Amino acid sequence: MSNINLENLHNQIEQDFAGVSSPEALEALRVKYLGRKGILAELTAGIANLPPNQRPQFGQQINQIKQKVTQLFEEKKQGLKGKSVTVTPSTVQMGIDVPFPKVSVGDIDITSPGEPPQKLGHRHLITQVIEEICDIFIRLGFVVAEGPEIETEFNNFTALNIPLEHPSRDMFDTFYLNTPKKNKNQELQRKERFLLRSHTSPAQIRVMKSRKPPLAIIVPGRVYRPDAVDASHSFVFHQIEGFMVDQDIGFADLKGILQLFAKSVFGEDINMRFRPHFFPFTEPSAEVDISCIICQGRGCSVCGRKGWLEILGSGMIHPNVFQQVGYSPKKYTGFAFGMGVERIAMLKYGINDIRLFFENDLRFLRQF
Repeated sequence: MSNINLENLHNQIEQDFAGVSSPEALEALRVKYLGRKGILAELTAGIANLPPNQRPQFGQQINQIKQKVTQLFEEKKQGLKGKSVTVTPSTVQMGIDVPFPKVSVGDIDITSPGEPPQKLGHRHLITQVIEEICDIFIRLGFVVAEGPEIETEFNNFTALNIPLEHPSRDMFDTFYLNTPKKNKNQELQRKERFLLRSHTSPAQIRVMKSRKPPLAIIVPGRVYRPDAVDASHSFVFHQIEGFMVDQDIGFADLKGILQLFAKSVFGEDINMRFRPHFFPFTEPSAEVDISCIICQGRGCSVCGRKGWLEILGSGMIHPNVFQQVGYSPKKYTGFAFGMGVERIAMLKYGINDIRLFFENDLRFLRQF
């Protein structure tokens, strides 16, 4: 490029800045001349194409033009202070001091409503029910504990007195993370296997192995079973395990605590009953029912015309479980119970499909 071109550029710059009347136009000129893709950047990139003897003089002239543009820009910026400006990323990046325009009181309608607050999220219904149940037992002196979702076969089955031939230990009923190998005699090598816990009871083993009685523990958590998904089953759901261990703990203590829990969740008007049942880790064992909250025990489609709704399983901790964790069955007794959180929520709020909890449909979740 010749000196004539640079002289013409000098004149054009002075004319452009002389005609600036707003901060927006001033910012546009800055980008035009000083921007990364501006005129001066292109001229600087073209120095490499000049003969070596012309490069120093041409580069010096470009620097003079840059200084001129910068000087004119600062002078205009001072002269335009007090005028409104639209803030853009380029003005922020450049560090322009953008003044707030002066506004008179008459320009603002103070009776106009403000911006409505954005709708905030809230805790999921399952979380709400877990917290409600835990709060009830915390007031009774229980302590909340947690356990890992990946468990050992020992904690999930063996320590809970569940025998090897029990159906729940089959690979079709449990999510195993590694499979046993066969030895030369085609017998399974019973090495320690890992699995996704099928109930929260393994936390009972972990707590009792690490602490000594007296214990009053409540354990909420997520559990996994390879069930086909339908209105009442899911391969992932939530349970709450509770247990108490001390000297002279009896079935009457279990009944009193569960009765207080049931009335706190479902109302003072409900009745409760215990039905004999079998669980490997408790003896004696019982399932707990409450009178139907829909028909008040008279019989309806919800309770199958029976008047009762099952809510949880319970019983006195089996002596074999105590032996596995190093407790003396002659010295200590205790009870345990477990409930499905989704079932409690479905009964309390009249929800007829467990899949609704996991579909993330805001139309459903916002109701709670």
